[in-house]
Amino acid sequence: MSDAGDDVQGGASGGGGANRNVNGIRATARGRATVPLSVLDLVTVGAGSTAHASLRTSVEIARLAESRGYHRHWVAEHHSMPGVASSSPAVILAHLAAHTSRIRLGSGGVMLPNHAPLAVAEQFGTLEALAPGRIDLGLGRAPGTDGRTAAALRGPGRLDEAADEFPRRLAELTRFLDDDFPDGHPYARVHAVPGPVQGPTGRPPLWLLGSSGFSARLAGELGLPFAYAHHFSAAGTLPALDLYRRSFRPSAVLDAPYAVIGVSALAADTEAQARAQVLTGALSMLRLRTGRPGLIPTPEEAAAYDFAPQEREFVDGWIANVVHGTSDEVRTGLDDLAKLTGADELMLTANAHSGAARLRSYELVADAYGMPVEAPPAD
Repeated sequence: MSDAGDDVQGGASGGGGANRNVNGIRATARGRATVPLSVLDLVTVGAGSTAHASLRTSVEIARLAESRGYHRHWVAEHHSMPGVASSSPAVILAHLAAHTSRIRLGSGGVMLPNHAPLAVAEQFGTLEALAPGRIDLGLGRAPGTDGRTAAALRGPGRLDEAADEFPRRLAELTRFLDDDFPDGHPYARVHAVPGPVQGPTGRPPLWLLGSSGFSARLAGELGLPFAYAHHFSAAGTLPALDLYRRSFRPSAVLDAPYAVIGVSALAADTEAQARAQVLTGALSMLRLRTGRPGLIPTPEEAAAYDFAPQEREFVDGWIANVVHGTSDEVRTGLDDLAKLTGADELMLTANAHSGAARLRSYELVADAYGMPVEAPPAD
């Protein structure tokens, strides 16, 4: 392991013993769920709707998730995608924090190559100050967009950063979060604020996110929790989780691996309703993959679309990876997936044209597992 990786492990300790559940990394299953359930929010925007409406739906989902025992609500970072309004996770998380009081909130994730580590440390230090003990900082090394947009985000000369640059930037971010650059380091007198320079404070736990073996191995070597993007890279799920577990070295953060997988899941009152909404997401992904991104199409538009044979093959393959149907069918599918992968937690993303369908899906899943109904916090 490189020196950068060793720096990350030391800085990520957060103090305490190896068995400590630092800042809620490990979750507890609620109701009859076999593993804890959480939310991955892409803030999708359907045709005929607006980003304003989608962000309002995200608040409703966060409040529902909190009241029904979902453990965390993460927001993904994507850019230049008309059908996704989550380009600024930190801003959205601050808004969600203002409307919730218990549920963990985090990034799923911040795409670290797009940002200066100091800026990320200050954004998430601010979030931690706003919602102490409730913030997760999930990090990815992909751009979350196409190459041209990544170049616009990063500025001249930074687009061709190699994969081995990610551990160095991760180590730098960790040093800023812990305010522990060694004497003589160029940043020894640079402080992330809010942060430890102001006195004793908590700080968000780091998670590594990925859809390949690189982040799986790195998370294992650093003893960090790992989240795998099963929802769009299902073929690599089992190899990545196996690599993470085999690479894992106990740290002051975790004494054993902790793996979350993102899962596309959509429950509806009928199987037909679920299928109709899932098809909208599949068509949207087809258009994105073929250079035609747009708003999430309506069920009527998706049903009427004349798929070419290659397009039908892609869409059928995409839908096969979405756990969908009635609440009982989704519960069975999630249980089977948890058993197959051995995941410690499932993070559900409900991609659909309708915000109401997304909200209803999380409600139906909670009902299927008998998850408790708790009063939402007052505004």
